[in-house]
Amino acid sequence: MGILIAATIVVGLLVDQRWAAHGQLAVNIAAWLVLGLLWIRSDAERRPFLFACLLFATAGEVFLSLVWGLYTYRLDNIPLFVPPGHVLLFCLGMQLAERLPAKAEWWIAAACAPVIVYFAWTGRDTLGPLLFAMFLLCMVLSPSRRLYAVMFVLSLAMELYGTWLGNWAWHRDVPVLGLTADNPPVAAGAFYCVLDLLVMMTGNKWGQTPIKLIGRFSRPKGGAAD
Repeated sequence: MGILIAATIVVGLLVDQRWAAHGQLAVNIAAWLVLGLLWIRSDAERRPFLFACLLFATAGEVFLSLVWGLYTYRLDNIPLFVPPGHVLLFCLGMQLAERLPAKAEWWIAAACAPVIVYFAWTGRDTLGPLLFAMFLLCMVLSPSRRLYAVMFVLSLAMELYGTWLGNWAWHRDVPVLGLTADNPPVAAGAFYCVLDLLVMMTGNKWGQTPIKLIGRFSRPKGGAAD
């Protein structure tokens, strides 16, 4: 599933941008189909996490883009592939987090800190320190630290790719706060970490079996992991 998820995100963003006539419609359908396949292949204890991620991702996109105005999609909308795309990225992050060595999450945070400080000091991205503080807070509040470290890096890679293609763009001036943001902010992954923190908390509340760190979502019911 991991390869399919990665391909859906990478190819999907390219198709959305390059095929102006019907690209977004095609990606919308593809993203929901892959999410449907993921739902079918996930067991009952994992499905609450998928559903919670879809709900929080949709609400977050509406608030961050349409209400707060931090970034704008190329058609001034929220593409229908975005909410399921967040779920797919969450599941991919789960798989990668399982492979992250112990304590590596803190090394990732330490490696990112100088870049964030430099960008803020030069005025290029003064939103960065605030977002980085949110990331560290997620690391402290939840035992799923490897997930947040992976998502911090993984989501930045996706943000760099999506803004480079032109699927969306972050506004330089941050409304209300009076700060500046790069396109994308170097610590944009903090938003994804907050999303995942809410998902883990809600999923564990809804599910019958609390889970600290979900493993692979590609395990069919009653079958072995592939």
